[in-house]
Amino acid sequence: MKDPYNIWRTAISVTRWIGSPASLAVHTGIFVGCYLLAAAGYVDFNEMQLILLSMVSLEAIYLAIFIQMTINYTTHELAEVSEDIEAMQEDIGEIQEDVGELQEDVEEISEDVVGISEDVEETMEDEVEEEQRKTEQRKTLGDIQTDLKRLMQDISKLQQSAGKESAPTKPANGSSASQ
Repeated sequence: MKDPYNIWRTAISVTRWIGSPASLAVHTGIFVGCYLLAAAGYVDFNEMQLILLSMVSLEAIYLAIFIQMTINYTTHELAEVSEDIEAMQEDIGEIQEDVGELQEDVEEISEDVVGISEDVEETMEDEVEEEQRKTEQRKTLGDIQTDLKRLMQDISKLQQSAGKESAPTKPANGSSASQ
């Protein structure tokens, strides 16, 4: 037996041609030609009608078979398309679920980004405050060091002036006091 697909292709081709304007013209030409042959006396009218009606009956039978085959083929193809559509709908459902999950993930990431941004701002503010505190401490330390140097200088001056007052005086001629 031939491949059913090839038979279906033939049935589809025949039904397409039968339903075309060319088919209408050919059938009309054949019918008119048969009646003209009978009218001209080339063929007996009853024989022509018998042959023509037999051919038309056979054509109608085969045409009905071809049309049914085309309908069966179309039904088969529609069933496959329907299955494909169902599979696509399932895929679309899964994709929609994935999109929903992605939206949730994006929202979570957005919240994380906001949180990180706030943390970075807080950290930057803390670092700025820490840097200001360190700057103030350096200034204070510098001030303390400057004050300490002055105090050391003042103490040194005081020690020098106290040392001059308490130092024994020497006679001018180099003799001792006991002489």
